[in-house]
Amino acid sequence: MLDFKQNYFELFGLPVAFDVDGQALAERYRELHRVVHPDRYASAGERERRLSMQGATLLNEAFQTLKDPLRRAQYLLRLRGAPEAPAGGQVAPDFLMQQMALREELAEIRGGAEPLEAAGAFLVRVRALVVAEVGALSRHFAARGPDALVHAQEAAARLQFLRRLQEEAEALEADLEDVP
Repeated sequence: MLDFKQNYFELFGLPVAFDVDGQALAERYRELHRVVHPDRYASAGERERRLSMQGATLLNEAFQTLKDPLRRAQYLLRLRGAPEAPAGGQVAPDFLMQQMALREELAEIRGGAEPLEAAGAFLVRVRALVVAEVGALSRHFAARGPDALVHAQEAAARLQFLRRLQEEAEALEADLEDVP
């Protein structure tokens, strides 16, 4: 069974760091999943079945958290004792202005010429911004210094904004693909 007191990184035998070996994470997940899978405990006692179910739930939550850069950053911030960010996070005014401009652009895509092509190009740009923010998170978590955690927290907030924008753009693109 799993040690329920371990943090998610310890659970998978990984160093507590933002940069995670995705292949090692997936392999360890499969190994642990075989150990705690409820089917293995179908004929076991009530306590073992319950522990198996709790272990499978913990394992799935840990895996989903560590494989996703935003969730992993938020988890690492909690582990490192960063104060809880206010809803929406703390972002600089220039970033908010950029977000407003991007949202206006997204809103205008449907009514423009070649909306599907415009949505695709918009998504490429937003995905590049997401990748850049994930890179910033990696640098901030690797940095040592009094402001490293604050910068990581700010980058996580920006990534959260960008992820929402990306989801909205993907939904628009899917919507436009369905139009005959």
